[in-house]
Amino acid sequence: MRTRSIVWSFNHAIDGIVYALRTQRNMRIHVVAAMLVLVAALFFRVSRIEFLMLMLTIAFVIGTELVNTAVEATIDVATQTFDPIAKIGKDVAAGAVLVSSVCAVVVGYVVFFGRLTSSTAQLLIRVRQTPAHITVVALILTALAVLVAKSFKREGGTWLRGGWPSGHAALGVAGAASIAYITGSAGAGVIGLFIAALVAQSRVESGTHTLWQVLWGGVLGFLITTAIFQLFWL
Repeated sequence: MRTRSIVWSFNHAIDGIVYALRTQRNMRIHVVAAMLVLVAALFFRVSRIEFLMLMLTIAFVIGTELVNTAVEATIDVATQTFDPIAKIGKDVAAGAVLVSSVCAVVVGYVVFFGRLTSSTAQLLIRVRQTPAHITVVALILTALAVLVAKSFKREGGTWLRGGWPSGHAALGVAGAASIAYITGSAGAGVIGLFIAALVAQSRVESGTHTLWQVLWGGVLGFLITTAIFQLFWL
């Protein structure tokens, strides 16, 4: 009976993780980010200490997100109406997730920044282009690709609002990639991507697009722009 209790404890714990993945968008984002970080750790061959830092940070972020989900569920059971104290409980739990996420960004910066800077600089040198018309062509082709994709897979909405993929995200990332390739500056590219991410985030928050629609739009814009710059490299 004791052995069965231990096994069932693990089973309940896994059920909790699965529930959080199914119901919490932020949990899914954290898990995808963790997978990308682990792949990057293998690619860049980080040291054992750095790998340990990454694992502890991943566990910290996912753990706080699980606690946040548990707190929200408990409060929802305890009260059916608006309660300012309940709001404080949810806000504090969400604040813990925010603190852990900021910590994860800092750790990722310390571990990967130097490696990413050198790799990105080499990539920019290989695909850098100076003619301005190449950027215009890349943006036009991205816009046309979005229209073609929406014509094949129409998911409601209009050509400028809703549907797969997100045209705003595609053009935003295409513009950011063009800036990076033309200037040859990873910093300029990061700033451009940050602005593109704000555009994508606004589309998701407004309910115009889903997270996957803006992600695929960004991937489409990046791939088309990169292909154009590589094909017309001088």
